[in-house]
Amino acid sequence: MSNPLVAIEQMSYLIFMRRLEALDNINKQRASATKQKFHSIFEGHDDCRWSNWKHMNATEMLKHVRDVVFPFIQNLNDGDDVLFSRYLKDATFMILKPSLLQEAVEIFDKINITERAQDVQGDVYELLLSEIQIAGMNGQFRTPRHIIKMIVELLDPKLGETICDPACGTGGFLISAYEHIVRENTSKELIEYDEDGNAHNLVGDKIAKKEHWSFLQNNSFYGFDFEYTMLRIGIMNMILHGIRHPNITYADSLSKRFDQSKHYDVILANPPFAGAVDRTDINDNFKLNTRDTELLFLELFHNILKMGGRAGVIVPTGVSQVQARQIKKSEEPFLKNVS
Repeated sequence: MSNPLVAIEQMSYLIFMRRLEALDNINKQRASATKQKFHSIFEGHDDCRWSNWKHMNATEMLKHVRDVVFPFIQNLNDGDDVLFSRYLKDATFMILKPSLLQEAVEIFDKINITERAQDVQGDVYELLLSEIQIAGMNGQFRTPRHIIKMIVELLDPKLGETICDPACGTGGFLISAYEHIVRENTSKELIEYDEDGNAHNLVGDKIAKKEHWSFLQNNSFYGFDFEYTMLRIGIMNMILHGIRHPNITYADSLSKRFDQSKHYDVILANPPFAGAVDRTDINDNFKLNTRDTELLFLELFHNILKMGGRAGVIVPTGVSQVQARQIKKSEEPFLKNVS
């Protein structure tokens, strides 16, 4: 596949298929240990288990995965363990070469990504994402990890805060914020660092209350993007990093349909500053008389932050005095507030 973004999207589907059976087995063990009734995701669809079709010959495997397994995961009922399937409704299985699918399945089976430690799962997926070498039509590209980490350290997000990236892409900022919060709530003697200075064994042992863990996993992180490919990649990335229920939504955050209420404590973003927005679709809440995305995104962050909220944002050199002169004088105080 010539487009690495498409290739990684297809890899995400295979990871999900592999992960789904692993989670089903874990839930079965938990139900047995607690003497609770267990309902398998694969009830009536045993032929969709990874372990049941991974040994097929290449031609048979491709036909089975394309015509049986992929439609099955697209139509799973939504839930914590199958959140990813919500974004597969309009997806297309694009692996067309039988030998390519068979080789990919063998590699993922050998790696056994879904049964490794959480931070290892995340590292493996990050390695895949590092292979993205092209920018999309809307200017998406991966923000270098060390820059993301620096911005998150400066903003210092806390447990209990709501954190948003209105142009989330692969979810790098949200994942870094999650890891920062868990690290800050892990005893120092438990944390291990690799040769690159990345922290591992982040167990969050200082987060004692279940409701605090629940908020962190289910209500802390919000992301928006208007490309389904990026959404699917971002959701899988966050799930593999341990965020059980990422609130990632398909939306154009500059459009009329986007809710600009003051919901968030922290904004972290490197939005696609490329070109201009169709004036007829610009949100009515914007006060700036411009179509330039770099200025509209800045006002958006200002509009959706709670009082006292803070933002760490990468901006292009285009946010300059030259463009500031294009703004009506009545709006100059806004520019001072966000500069």
